[in-house]
Amino acid sequence: MEQEPKKQLRKSQRITYDQAFAINGKTPPQALDIEDAVLGALMLDQNAIVNAIEMLHPDFFYKPENQYIFRAIHALVDKARPVDLLTVIEQLRQDGNLDNAGGSYYVAQLTNHVTSSAHVEHHVRILSEKFIQRELIRISTETIRSAYDETTDVVQLLDTTEQKLMDINDNNFRSDYQNISDIVSKAMTEIEEASKIEGGITGIPSGFTELDAKTAGFHAGTLVIIAARPAMGKTAFALTVMRNMAVDYKKPVAFFSLEMPATEIAMRLIASQSEIEASRLKKGDLEPWMKEQMFAKTQQLNTAPIYIDDSSQLSIFELRAKCRRLKQRFDIQAVFIDYLQLMKGETDNRNSNREQEISTISRQLKSLSKELAIPVFALAQLSRAVETRGGTKEPMLSDLRESGAIEQDADMVMFLYRPEYYNIPEDEDGRPTTGMAKLLLAKHRSGETGRITLRFQGQYARFQNWDSLPTMGTAMPNNTSFDDGYFVDSKATSDNSFNDSDFANAPANPDEDF
Repeated sequence: MEQEPKKQLRKSQRITYDQAFAINGKTPPQALDIEDAVLGALMLDQNAIVNAIEMLHPDFFYKPENQYIFRAIHALVDKARPVDLLTVIEQLRQDGNLDNAGGSYYVAQLTNHVTSSAHVEHHVRILSEKFIQRELIRISTETIRSAYDETTDVVQLLDTTEQKLMDINDNNFRSDYQNISDIVSKAMTEIEEASKIEGGITGIPSGFTELDAKTAGFHAGTLVIIAARPAMGKTAFALTVMRNMAVDYKKPVAFFSLEMPATEIAMRLIASQSEIEASRLKKGDLEPWMKEQMFAKTQQLNTAPIYIDDSSQLSIFELRAKCRRLKQRFDIQAVFIDYLQLMKGETDNRNSNREQEISTISRQLKSLSKELAIPVFALAQLSRAVETRGGTKEPMLSDLRESGAIEQDADMVMFLYRPEYYNIPEDEDGRPTTGMAKLLLAKHRSGETGRITLRFQGQYARFQNWDSLPTMGTAMPNNTSFDDGYFVDSKATSDNSFNDSDFANAPANPDEDF
């Protein structure tokens, strides 16, 4: 019998302070005398308005009457009209809220609570703290009630709760405005510090010289799309970049593999690191010297801060929750997702089409990169239009499958293209295309675009700088796809969903289940 789908957290499930009070049996935190004093100060002293109006919000006031009065004061300020006892009462009357605000007598007696408006900013901070306490109680009570409901989607509940708690922080602890001279000074300091860095790489290096020269490394809050047709090696490229960041530059990174199991990811990393053909690793066909080389060269890999999750059918809510935990526990500096079109969007939006779903996912990934202040790399498939085109078969931005929002949300879009795969013998500069890969930086919000030539070593599942010496070994046939089972059986999939304690470094033994 088909299982009934779990309910999502609805707006109707939002509880009020009174409900939270009834459930917890305690009076919500409040400071009614200070509420009265702040409103009285705003109606008596123009300086109080200048100093406090932007810091206040109607929800800071626990008493409903006080919320109506503050909204009337704010409306007068917005219309650049004078604020005093008479104008506030008149504004309430025009809005039809005078009775809701307790009547003229209640509004008038608020000014009796004011001894001085000198400390209004401090009083506002107290109201802010009480409001935050109330919100924490309300959200926690709401979460507890929903958690007891067996039909609640626990993953979305976790994501929603985390987002609400973060909203409290974002909405109530924002930094104040900054003077332009201070901002310029900080920018000059950053420029000075950047000038001292060798090579001008201010972000996390990829390990590819030409790419890093164009990007200055990958920076916080950046969404990077790595797109290609199947068999171009986009997963191998992403793993190479991830390996360089973690092994060479000691940056903690996370890799979410929706397409292949973690052991296959480990197999590719071992092949790349040990320079032993992946086909031999799969068969276990290793000479004694190969085993020695594998164990010796994978020591760096064993200790690298790499965290792999091979959960299939991963939703954007699960991804965000897992990334937050990884950031808190391991301070990850980059996230890789293989690949974007395999992700699930909002589970409660069943009427949306796939294009809308992908658009939502890309926006959420951009938001995640800003929230965690890290670069997010998302792999993406290209449409078949590339195959039907004549000429060089080079991808274009319009080839991104299912959504133009991917291009819009991304800070960088990079295409992988191997002319050898299409039996093109020479590139545009007349160079032989054997082992050649082109990285096309098609969009770069903060810098230049262009073509970057890389060396592709399919037998080791990796990419190198073009000017590096090629490693001897059996070349991967130019028409072979990673999906053809060259490395491991593409049907061997994993549906293991990792919990907090399950994130672990990739093991040296590719057969170990992790």
